[in-house]
Amino acid sequence: MKRILIADDHEAVRSGLRAVLRQRADWEVVAEASDGSKALTAAIESRPHVAIVDFSMPRMTGLEVARRIREYPLQTEVLIFTVHNSGLLAQQAFEAGARAFLAKSDASRLLMTAVDALLAHKQFCTEKCRNELNGGSGSNADRHPGLTPREQVVVKLVAEGYSNKGISAILNLSVKTTEAHRAAAMRKLDVSSTAGLVRYAVRAQLVEA
Repeated sequence: MKRILIADDHEAVRSGLRAVLRQRADWEVVAEASDGSKALTAAIESRPHVAIVDFSMPRMTGLEVARRIREYPLQTEVLIFTVHNSGLLAQQAFEAGARAFLAKSDASRLLMTAVDALLAHKQFCTEKCRNELNGGSGSNADRHPGLTPREQVVVKLVAEGYSNKGISAILNLSVKTTEAHRAAAMRKLDVSSTAGLVRYAVRAQLVEA
């Protein structure tokens, strides 16, 4: 029996994941958690084969959970689950030790495929995600000249309508650090307003028009 941990701060999301995973008789949800700290504790106690962890949770982000699981180390493969379908965030997830990255909008059709990949200790992300990770038609540096990966993520989230406080919660940064990344991006891009950042994000395909 393959053991699975689900961590998300919304009960409705956890319930939906359980419903999908229940289709496999040889899979069992052995633990659930509503925040990052509880997710790590549950992973240590239940030692699941796979942990499905929300990117943005209270008390500890999914990225930090993935890092801590790798540090212990636990023989647990981590899937970062998020509303933000972004190659930039996927890159951060993989660097943190996760082996799979999946947008919540793709869960109903791809969750079981992703878990199967993790059980075989293989990396998983969608074709769109792979294209962004590989730089699409050009290198990451060519498309986003001068911006660090973290600045690119901040610009993307600004363009999606998030406040500095909201971005800080998603990326587990202080508001002051987020403001610094935002200011640095504006300086490098020579823009003086949020509208300028949004225009750049659309033009650079960080977000869809």
